[in-house]
Amino acid sequence: MGAPGEAGRSGGASRPAADRDPGLQPERTRLAWRRTVLSAAVAAVLAGRQVLRGGAPGPVEAVLMVLVALLWWAFAVVAHRRMRALTAGRPDALSPRPALLVAGCTVGLAVCGAALLAPGR
Repeated sequence: MGAPGEAGRSGGASRPAADRDPGLQPERTRLAWRRTVLSAAVAAVLAGRQVLRGGAPGPVEAVLMVLVALLWWAFAVVAHRRMRALTAGRPDALSPRPALLVAGCTVGLAVCGAALLAPGR
């Protein structure tokens, strides 16, 4: 019988976790973060364009547009940190604080976008 951890090499169940080759998974995750940030940026710019198309925005629309920009910036900062961690090696799971920030930014962007594009505006 072989030493512990040799099961994967001798046709056993699987290779041990320490011997794991992450392959392209970190690269796919980095690309997914980039696509998400880009999608949020495009949606924010298009919402702002739609608001500005009707003339000068009112005070509510201006505040909402600034809020959209701040929420997008916070989302982009968290995404950039996560992409940098993925580049550095095998990062830990996303901790609750950044995960909550990303979820809050996503919900905030959706609410602000819906308010900006509401039919009565």
